[in-house]
Amino acid sequence: MEVIHVSAECYPVAKAGGLGDVVGALPKYQNQAGHIAKVVMPMYKTKFLTNHEWEVVHKGYTNLGNWWFTYTIIKESKNVLGFDLYLVDVNGLLDREKIYGYDDDPERFTAFQICVVDWISAWEHRPDIIHVHDYHAGLIPFMVKYCYRYQHLQNIPTVLTIHNAQYQGWMGWDKSSFIPAWDSWKQGMLEWKGSINPLASGVKCAWKVTTVSWSYLDELRSAANGLEALFEYEKGKCSGILNGIDTHVWDPSTDTYIENHYGADDAEEGKMKNKKILCATFDLDINKPLIAFIGRLVGEKGADLLPQAIGDSFHHIGRTMNFLILGSGFPEVESALESLKVYGQGDYNAYIGYNESLSHLIYAGADFILMPSRVEPCGLNQMYAMRYGTVPMVRNTGGLRDTVIDYGDEGGYGIRFNYAAVGDVTQAIWRAVELYKDTEKLKEVREKMMRLDFSWETSVGHYIDLYKSL
Repeated sequence: MEVIHVSAECYPVAKAGGLGDVVGALPKYQNQAGHIAKVVMPMYKTKFLTNHEWEVVHKGYTNLGNWWFTYTIIKESKNVLGFDLYLVDVNGLLDREKIYGYDDDPERFTAFQICVVDWISAWEHRPDIIHVHDYHAGLIPFMVKYCYRYQHLQNIPTVLTIHNAQYQGWMGWDKSSFIPAWDSWKQGMLEWKGSINPLASGVKCAWKVTTVSWSYLDELRSAANGLEALFEYEKGKCSGILNGIDTHVWDPSTDTYIENHYGADDAEEGKMKNKKILCATFDLDINKPLIAFIGRLVGEKGADLLPQAIGDSFHHIGRTMNFLILGSGFPEVESALESLKVYGQGDYNAYIGYNESLSHLIYAGADFILMPSRVEPCGLNQMYAMRYGTVPMVRNTGGLRDTVIDYGDEGGYGIRFNYAAVGDVTQAIWRAVELYKDTEKLKEVREKMMRLDFSWETSVGHYIDLYKSL
Protein backbone atom coordinates (compact mmCIF):
# COMPACT_ATOMS: atom_id res chain seq x y z
CA MET A 1 0.00 0.00 0.00
CA GLU A 2 1.34 3.43 -0.96
CA VAL A 3 0.46 6.39 1.28
CA ILE A 4 1.48 9.99 0.74
CA HIS A 5 1.36 12.21 3.83
CA VAL A 6 0.84 15.94 3.26
CA SER A 7 1.86 18.20 6.14
CA ALA A 8 3.20 21.65 7.02
CA GLU A 9 5.64 20.10 9.52
CA CYS A 10 7.89 17.08 9.78
CA TYR A 11 10.61 16.51 12.39
CA PRO A 12 13.55 17.02 12.04
CA VAL A 13 13.02 19.11 8.89
CA ALA A 14 10.74 21.74 10.42
CA LYS A 15 8.74 21.45 13.62
CA ALA A 16 6.57 23.76 15.71
CA GLY A 17 4.77 21.15 17.80
CA GLY A 18 3.39 17.64 18.00
CA LEU A 19 2.33 17.64 14.33
CA GLY A 20 5.99 17.63 13.32
CA ASP A 21 6.82 14.76 15.68
CA VAL A 22 3.97 12.61 14.37
CA VAL A 23 4.66 13.18 10.67
CA GLY A 24 8.36 12.54 11.30
CA ALA A 25 7.64 9.14 12.86
CA LEU A 26 4.42 7.61 11.51
CA PRO A 27 5.65 7.18 7.91
CA LYS A 28 8.87 5.56 9.10
CA TYR A 29 6.98 2.94 11.08
CA GLN A 30 4.53 2.40 8.23
CA ASN A 31 7.50 1.62 5.97
CA GLN A 32 8.90 -0.76 8.57
CA ALA A 33 5.52 -2.52 8.55
CA GLY A 34 5.98 -3.24 4.83
CA HIS A 35 4.11 -0.36 3.24
CA ILE A 36 5.32 2.60 1.16
CA ALA A 37 4.84 5.87 3.03
CA LYS A 38 6.05 9.23 1.73
CA VAL A 39 5.92 12.78 3.07
CA VAL A 40 5.54 16.02 1.11
CA MET A 41 5.83 19.41 2.81
CA PRO A 42 6.82 23.00 1.98
CA MET A 43 10.50 23.80 1.38
CA TYR A 44 11.43 26.13 4.22
CA LYS A 45 14.92 27.58 4.64
CA THR A 46 16.14 25.26 7.40
CA LYS A 47 19.41 23.64 8.45
CA PHE A 48 18.02 20.32 7.26
CA LEU A 49 17.65 21.74 3.76
CA THR A 50 21.25 22.96 3.58
CA ASN A 51 22.79 19.93 5.31
CA HIS A 52 21.35 17.23 3.04
CA GLU A 53 21.47 16.23 -0.61
CA TRP A 54 18.49 16.74 -2.91
CA GLU A 55 17.40 15.83 -6.41
CA VAL A 56 14.76 17.49 -8.56
CA VAL A 57 11.94 15.05 -9.36
CA HIS A 58 9.33 17.36 -10.88
CA LYS A 59 8.80 20.86 -12.20
CA GLY A 60 5.31 22.20 -12.73
CA TYR A 61 3.39 25.30 -13.71
CA THR A 62 0.12 26.22 -12.02
CA ASN A 63 -1.78 29.19 -10.65
CA LEU A 64 -3.06 30.83 -7.51
CA GLY A 65 -5.95 32.86 -8.88
CA ASN A 66 -4.52 35.22 -11.50
CA TRP A 67 -0.93 34.54 -10.49
CA TRP A 68 0.72 31.81 -12.54
CA PHE A 69 3.95 30.38 -11.16
CA THR A 70 6.40 27.54 -11.50
CA TYR A 71 7.06 25.13 -8.65
CA THR A 72 9.69 22.48 -8.06
CA ILE A 73 9.48 19.19 -6.15
CA ILE A 74 12.79 18.05 -4.68
CA LYS A 75 13.49 14.71 -2.98
CA GLU A 76 15.97 13.97 -0.20
CA SER A 77 18.46 11.65 -1.87
CA LYS A 78 19.60 9.26 0.85
CA ASN A 79 16.39 8.37 2.68
CA VAL A 80 17.93 9.47 5.99
CA LEU A 81 14.53 9.66 7.71
CA GLY A 82 13.45 6.14 6.81
CA PHE A 83 10.94 7.34 4.22
CA ASP A 84 10.89 9.35 0.98
CA LEU A 85 10.77 13.06 1.78
CA TYR A 86 9.65 15.59 -0.83
CA LEU A 87 9.72 19.37 -0.53
CA VAL A 88 7.65 21.85 -2.54
CA ASP A 89 9.55 24.95 -3.60
CA VAL A 90 7.67 28.04 -4.73
CA ASN A 91 10.21 30.83 -5.05
CA GLY A 92 9.48 33.70 -2.66
CA LEU A 93 6.42 32.06 -1.13
CA LEU A 94 7.42 28.87 0.69
CA ASP A 95 11.20 29.29 0.95
CA ARG A 96 11.20 31.21 4.23
CA GLU A 97 12.75 30.53 7.61
CA LYS A 98 9.57 30.33 9.70
CA ILE A 99 6.81 27.77 9.24
CA TYR A 100 3.95 30.07 10.24
CA GLY A 101 3.33 33.67 11.19
CA TYR A 102 3.30 35.52 7.87
CA ASP A 103 0.48 37.79 6.70
CA ASP A 104 0.19 35.78 3.50
CA ASP A 105 -0.08 32.35 5.17
CA PRO A 106 -3.45 31.69 3.44
CA GLU A 107 -1.76 32.18 0.06
CA ARG A 108 1.30 30.16 1.09
CA PHE A 109 -0.55 27.06 2.24
CA THR A 110 -3.18 27.20 -0.51
CA ALA A 111 -0.40 27.35 -3.11
CA PHE A 112 1.39 24.48 -1.36
CA GLN A 113 -1.72 22.30 -1.55
CA ILE A 114 -2.35 23.16 -5.20
CA CYS A 115 1.22 22.17 -6.03
CA VAL A 116 0.85 18.84 -4.21
CA VAL A 117 -2.35 17.94 -6.05
CA ASP A 118 -0.94 19.16 -9.37
CA TRP A 119 2.15 17.00 -8.85
CA ILE A 120 0.16 13.89 -7.91
CA SER A 121 -2.02 14.39 -10.99
CA ALA A 122 1.15 14.10 -13.10
CA TRP A 123 2.18 10.72 -11.61
CA GLU A 124 2.14 7.75 -13.93
CA HIS A 125 0.32 5.81 -11.21
CA ARG A 126 -1.95 6.73 -8.31
CA PRO A 127 -1.16 6.47 -4.58
CA ASP A 128 -3.50 4.24 -2.61
CA ILE A 129 -4.16 6.88 0.06
CA ILE A 130 -3.67 10.64 0.37
CA HIS A 131 -3.32 11.32 4.10
CA VAL A 132 -3.53 15.02 4.97
CA HIS A 133 -2.72 16.59 8.32
CA ASP A 134 -4.48 19.60 9.89
CA TYR A 135 -5.88 22.62 8.09
CA HIS A 136 -2.68 23.38 6.14
CA ALA A 137 -3.59 20.40 3.93
CA GLY A 138 -7.34 20.44 4.58
CA LEU A 139 -8.36 21.73 1.14
CA ILE A 140 -6.83 18.76 -0.69
CA PRO A 141 -9.85 16.42 -0.22
CA PHE A 142 -12.03 19.16 -1.74
CA MET A 143 -9.63 19.75 -4.63
CA VAL A 144 -9.44 16.11 -5.70
CA LYS A 145 -13.23 15.84 -5.57
CA TYR A 146 -14.49 19.12 -6.99
CA CYS A 147 -11.73 21.00 -8.87
CA TYR A 148 -12.32 20.31 -12.55
CA ARG A 149 -8.69 19.81 -13.55
CA TYR A 150 -8.12 17.19 -10.81
CA GLN A 151 -11.31 15.16 -10.92
CA HIS A 152 -9.42 12.20 -12.38
CA LEU A 153 -8.04 11.83 -8.84
CA GLN A 154 -11.44 11.73 -7.12
CA ASN A 155 -11.36 7.97 -6.54
CA ILE A 156 -8.20 8.16 -4.41
CA PRO A 157 -9.29 7.78 -0.77
CA THR A 158 -8.39 10.73 1.45
CA VAL A 159 -7.83 10.67 5.21
CA LEU A 160 -7.65 13.80 7.37
CA THR A 161 -5.92 13.64 10.75
CA ILE A 162 -6.70 16.49 13.14
CA HIS A 163 -3.83 17.26 15.49
CA ASN A 164 -5.37 20.48 16.80
CA ALA A 165 -8.81 21.76 15.83
CA GLN A 166 -8.24 25.18 17.37
CA TYR A 167 -6.43 26.23 14.18
CA GLN A 168 -8.67 26.11 11.13
CA GLY A 169 -7.16 28.42 8.47
CA TRP A 170 -10.20 30.66 7.91
CA MET A 171 -10.21 32.67 4.68
CA GLY A 172 -12.61 35.25 3.29
CA TRP A 173 -14.56 34.48 0.13
CA ASP A 174 -12.42 37.04 -1.67
CA LYS A 175 -9.77 34.31 -1.68
CA SER A 176 -12.03 31.68 -3.26
CA SER A 177 -10.39 32.38 -6.61
CA PHE A 178 -7.14 30.95 -5.20
CA ILE A 179 -8.61 27.47 -5.46
CA PRO A 180 -8.41 26.00 -9.00
CA ALA A 181 -11.70 26.22 -10.91
CA TRP A 182 -14.26 24.25 -8.96
CA ASP A 183 -17.92 23.26 -9.12
CA SER A 184 -19.76 26.27 -7.66
CA TRP A 185 -22.63 24.00 -6.62
CA LYS A 186 -20.22 22.60 -4.01
CA GLN A 187 -19.64 25.92 -2.23
CA GLY A 188 -21.06 24.42 0.96
CA MET A 189 -18.17 21.94 1.08
CA LEU A 190 -15.79 24.87 1.61
CA GLU A 191 -17.91 27.06 3.84
CA TRP A 192 -18.45 27.22 7.58
CA LYS A 193 -20.22 30.15 9.23
CA GLY A 194 -19.67 32.55 6.36
CA SER A 195 -15.99 31.85 5.64
CA ILE A 196 -13.89 29.39 3.75
CA ASN A 197 -12.75 27.01 6.48
CA PRO A 198 -10.05 24.57 5.29
CA LEU A 199 -10.34 22.34 8.37
CA ALA A 200 -14.14 22.14 8.11
CA SER A 201 -13.79 21.44 4.39
CA GLY A 202 -11.40 18.60 5.14
CA VAL A 203 -13.84 17.10 7.64
CA LYS A 204 -16.67 17.31 5.09
CA CYS A 205 -14.73 16.03 2.09
CA ALA A 206 -12.25 13.46 3.41
CA TRP A 207 -13.34 9.84 3.26
CA LYS A 208 -12.29 9.31 6.88
CA VAL A 209 -11.29 11.66 9.69
CA THR A 210 -9.09 10.74 12.63
CA THR A 211 -8.06 12.55 15.78
CA VAL A 212 -4.92 11.85 17.77
CA SER A 213 -6.65 10.37 20.82
CA TRP A 214 -10.02 8.88 21.68
CA SER A 215 -10.94 11.43 24.32
CA TYR A 216 -10.09 14.35 22.03
CA LEU A 217 -12.58 13.07 19.46
CA ASP A 218 -15.29 13.07 22.13
CA GLU A 219 -14.31 16.55 23.27
CA LEU A 220 -14.55 17.98 19.73
CA ARG A 221 -18.29 17.40 19.72
CA SER A 222 -18.61 19.92 22.55
CA ALA A 223 -15.48 22.09 22.24
CA ALA A 224 -14.05 22.53 18.73
CA ASN A 225 -13.67 26.29 18.30
CA GLY A 226 -16.98 26.58 16.44
CA LEU A 227 -17.02 23.20 14.65
CA GLU A 228 -18.91 21.26 17.33
CA ALA A 229 -22.03 20.71 15.22
CA LEU A 230 -19.92 19.53 12.30
CA PHE A 231 -18.14 16.88 14.38
CA GLU A 232 -21.48 15.72 15.76
CA TYR A 233 -22.89 15.45 12.23
CA GLU A 234 -19.84 13.68 10.79
CA LYS A 235 -19.18 11.41 13.78
CA GLY A 236 -19.88 8.32 11.68
CA LYS A 237 -16.67 8.70 9.70
CA CYS A 238 -14.50 9.88 12.59
CA SER A 239 -12.28 7.75 14.81
CA GLY A 240 -9.57 8.32 17.38
CA ILE A 241 -6.13 6.78 16.96
CA LEU A 242 -3.69 7.53 19.76
CA ASN A 243 -0.30 8.87 18.67
CA GLY A 244 2.79 6.88 19.47
CA ILE A 245 6.32 8.07 20.11
CA ASP A 246 9.51 7.26 18.25
CA THR A 247 11.13 4.90 20.75
CA HIS A 248 14.42 5.01 18.84
CA VAL A 249 14.73 8.77 19.26
CA TRP A 250 13.28 8.81 22.76
CA ASP A 251 15.23 6.12 24.60
CA PRO A 252 17.17 6.96 27.79
CA SER A 253 19.50 4.02 27.19
CA THR A 254 20.76 5.36 23.85
CA ASP A 255 19.71 9.05 23.66
CA THR A 256 22.53 10.96 21.96
CA TYR A 257 21.49 14.21 23.67
CA ILE A 258 22.34 12.96 27.18
CA GLU A 259 25.64 11.79 28.66
CA ASN A 260 24.32 9.43 31.31
CA HIS A 261 22.25 6.59 29.92
CA TYR A 262 19.98 4.31 31.91
CA GLY A 263 17.02 1.96 31.73
CA ALA A 264 14.18 0.81 33.96
CA ASP A 265 16.54 -1.30 36.09
CA ASP A 266 18.93 1.52 36.98
CA ALA A 267 16.65 4.56 36.62
CA GLU A 268 17.32 5.98 40.09
CA GLU A 269 21.06 6.18 39.55
CA GLY A 270 20.82 7.31 35.92
CA LYS A 271 18.29 10.04 36.57
CA MET A 272 20.30 11.37 39.50
CA LYS A 273 23.38 11.80 37.31
CA ASN A 274 21.37 13.79 34.78
CA LYS A 275 19.66 15.77 37.54
CA LYS A 276 23.08 16.81 38.87
CA ILE A 277 23.93 18.31 35.49
CA LEU A 278 20.60 20.18 35.33
CA CYS A 279 20.87 21.50 38.88
CA ALA A 280 24.46 22.63 38.36
CA THR A 281 23.54 24.34 35.06
CA PHE A 282 20.49 26.16 36.41
CA ASP A 283 21.52 26.72 40.04
CA LEU A 284 18.91 24.38 41.54
CA ASP A 285 18.92 22.33 44.75
CA ILE A 286 19.58 18.69 43.92
CA ASN A 287 17.99 17.53 47.17
CA LYS A 288 14.56 18.88 46.23
CA PRO A 289 12.14 17.32 43.72
CA LEU A 290 12.58 18.89 40.28
CA ILE A 291 9.29 19.83 38.55
CA ALA A 292 9.70 20.86 34.91
CA PHE A 293 7.52 22.38 32.22
CA ILE A 294 8.45 21.94 28.55
CA GLY A 295 6.34 23.50 25.82
CA ARG A 296 4.79 26.56 24.26
CA LEU A 297 4.07 29.33 26.75
CA VAL A 298 0.51 29.87 25.58
CA GLY A 299 -2.96 29.68 27.11
CA GLU A 300 -3.74 26.42 25.35
CA LYS A 301 -0.96 24.76 27.37
CA GLY A 302 -2.01 26.46 30.60
CA ALA A 303 1.34 28.26 30.73
CA ASP A 304 -0.27 31.46 31.98
CA LEU A 305 -1.07 29.60 35.21
CA LEU A 306 2.58 28.85 35.96
CA PRO A 307 3.80 32.13 37.51
CA GLN A 308 1.06 32.27 40.14
CA ALA A 309 1.05 28.50 40.71
CA ILE A 310 4.80 28.56 41.35
CA GLY A 311 4.54 31.60 43.63
CA ASP A 312 1.61 30.12 45.55
CA SER A 313 3.43 26.82 45.97
CA PHE A 314 6.46 28.53 47.48
CA HIS A 315 4.15 30.49 49.79
CA HIS A 316 1.74 27.75 50.91
CA ILE A 317 3.78 24.55 50.58
CA GLY A 318 7.19 26.04 51.27
CA ARG A 319 10.35 26.13 49.20
CA THR A 320 10.54 22.37 49.16
CA MET A 321 10.71 21.88 45.38
CA ASN A 322 12.58 23.07 42.28
CA PHE A 323 10.95 24.44 39.14
CA LEU A 324 12.56 24.56 35.68
CA ILE A 325 10.74 26.03 32.66
CA LEU A 326 11.69 25.51 29.00
CA GLY A 327 9.63 27.18 26.31
CA SER A 328 8.58 30.32 24.48
CA GLY A 329 5.29 31.93 23.56
CA PHE A 330 3.19 34.83 24.78
CA PRO A 331 5.49 37.75 25.70
CA GLU A 332 3.58 38.47 28.91
CA VAL A 333 4.01 34.87 30.09
CA GLU A 334 7.69 34.89 29.15
CA SER A 335 8.15 38.15 31.08
CA ALA A 336 6.35 36.85 34.18
CA LEU A 337 8.44 33.69 34.23
CA GLU A 338 11.65 35.65 33.72
CA SER A 339 10.75 38.00 36.57
CA LEU A 340 10.40 35.05 38.95
CA LYS A 341 14.15 34.50 38.68
CA VAL A 342 14.63 37.49 41.00
CA TYR A 343 12.93 35.51 43.77
CA GLY A 344 14.67 32.24 42.94
CA GLN A 345 16.68 30.90 45.86
CA GLY A 346 18.32 27.97 44.15
CA ASP A 347 14.92 26.45 43.41
CA TYR A 348 13.63 28.19 40.25
CA ASN A 349 14.93 28.92 36.77
CA ALA A 350 13.66 29.31 33.22
CA TYR A 351 15.09 29.00 29.71
CA ILE A 352 12.99 31.08 27.33
CA GLY A 353 13.37 29.64 23.84
CA TYR A 354 13.55 26.34 22.01
CA ASN A 355 16.35 23.88 22.77
CA GLU A 356 15.97 20.27 21.63
CA SER A 357 19.02 18.93 23.47
CA LEU A 358 17.98 20.62 26.72
CA SER A 359 14.51 19.12 26.46
CA HIS A 360 16.01 15.62 26.34
CA LEU A 361 18.19 16.38 29.35
CA ILE A 362 15.18 17.68 31.28
CA TYR A 363 13.19 14.54 30.57
CA ALA A 364 16.16 12.52 31.80
CA GLY A 365 16.92 14.60 34.88
CA ALA A 366 13.59 15.97 36.14
CA ASP A 367 11.47 14.11 38.66
CA PHE A 368 8.12 15.45 37.40
CA ILE A 369 6.77 17.04 34.22
CA LEU A 370 3.86 19.49 34.60
CA MET A 371 1.18 19.76 31.88
CA PRO A 372 -1.76 21.97 32.99
CA SER A 373 -3.18 22.05 29.45
CA ARG A 374 -6.54 23.56 28.65
CA VAL A 375 -6.48 21.67 25.34
CA GLU A 376 -4.31 18.62 24.64
CA PRO A 377 -5.44 16.57 21.61
CA CYS A 378 -2.93 13.84 22.36
CA GLY A 379 0.18 15.15 24.04
CA LEU A 380 3.58 13.60 23.50
CA ASN A 381 5.49 15.20 26.37
CA GLN A 382 3.84 12.95 28.94
CA MET A 383 4.82 9.88 26.90
CA TYR A 384 8.40 11.08 26.52
CA ALA A 385 8.52 11.78 30.26
CA MET A 386 7.26 8.35 31.23
CA ARG A 387 9.76 6.72 28.88
CA TYR A 388 12.46 8.53 30.90
CA GLY A 389 10.96 7.74 34.31
CA THR A 390 9.69 11.28 34.89
CA VAL A 391 6.27 11.37 36.54
CA PRO A 392 3.64 13.28 34.51
CA MET A 393 1.42 15.81 36.33
CA VAL A 394 -1.44 16.34 33.88
CA ARG A 395 -4.85 17.91 33.58
CA ASN A 396 -7.58 15.35 32.95
CA THR A 397 -8.24 16.18 29.29
CA GLY A 398 -7.76 14.77 25.77
CA GLY A 399 -4.86 12.43 25.26
CA LEU A 400 -3.58 13.15 28.77
CA ARG A 401 -6.66 11.36 30.11
CA ASP A 402 -6.05 8.43 27.76
CA THR A 403 -2.38 7.92 28.66
CA VAL A 404 -1.99 8.81 32.36
CA ILE A 405 -3.61 6.99 35.29
CA ASP A 406 -3.35 8.65 38.69
CA TYR A 407 -0.98 6.82 41.02
CA GLY A 408 -3.69 6.87 43.68
CA ASP A 409 -5.85 4.59 41.50
CA GLU A 410 -5.29 0.91 40.91
CA GLY A 411 -2.41 0.38 38.50
CA GLY A 412 -1.73 4.13 38.37
CA TYR A 413 1.58 5.86 37.65
CA GLY A 414 1.00 9.62 37.33
CA ILE A 415 -0.72 12.63 38.89
CA ARG A 416 -3.99 13.91 37.39
CA PHE A 417 -6.07 16.96 38.22
CA ASN A 418 -9.40 18.12 36.83
CA TYR A 419 -9.20 21.84 36.08
CA ALA A 420 -6.77 24.23 34.41
CA ALA A 421 -6.79 26.41 37.52
CA VAL A 422 -4.08 27.64 39.86
CA GLY A 423 -5.59 25.81 42.82
CA ASP A 424 -5.61 22.47 41.02
CA VAL A 425 -2.04 22.97 39.83
CA THR A 426 -0.74 23.81 43.30
CA GLN A 427 -2.58 20.79 44.75
CA ALA A 428 -0.84 18.61 42.14
CA ILE A 429 2.51 20.17 43.11
CA TRP A 430 1.84 19.33 46.77
CA ARG A 431 1.07 15.73 45.79
CA ALA A 432 4.29 15.57 43.79
CA VAL A 433 6.30 16.72 46.79
CA GLU A 434 4.62 14.10 48.98
CA LEU A 435 5.27 11.36 46.40
CA TYR A 436 8.92 12.39 46.19
CA LYS A 437 9.26 11.90 49.95
CA ASP A 438 7.98 8.31 49.60
CA THR A 439 11.06 6.93 47.87
CA GLU A 440 9.77 3.36 47.60
CA LYS A 441 6.48 4.45 46.03
CA LEU A 442 8.29 6.80 43.63
CA LYS A 443 10.60 3.98 42.59
CA GLU A 444 7.62 1.71 41.99
CA VAL A 445 5.85 4.37 39.90
CA ARG A 446 8.97 5.04 37.83
CA GLU A 447 9.54 1.40 37.04
CA LYS A 448 5.90 0.94 36.06
CA MET A 449 5.98 3.96 33.74
CA MET A 450 9.19 3.00 32.01
CA ARG A 451 7.81 -0.43 31.09
CA LEU A 452 4.70 0.99 29.38
CA ASP A 453 4.53 0.69 25.60
CA PHE A 454 3.71 3.92 23.78
CA SER A 455 5.52 2.92 20.58
CA TRP A 456 4.11 3.51 17.11
CA GLU A 457 3.59 -0.16 16.21
CA THR A 458 0.08 -0.41 17.66
CA SER A 459 -1.04 2.92 16.20
CA VAL A 460 0.36 2.03 12.78
CA GLY A 461 -1.76 -1.11 12.79
CA HIS A 462 -4.88 0.97 13.40
CA TYR A 463 -4.01 3.33 10.52
CA ILE A 464 -3.37 0.45 8.15
CA ASP A 465 -6.71 -1.12 9.08
CA LEU A 466 -8.38 2.24 8.39
CA TYR A 467 -6.69 2.54 4.99
CA LYS A 468 -7.71 -1.02 4.04
CA SER A 469 -11.32 -0.24 4.89
CA LEU A 470 -11.28 2.39 2.14
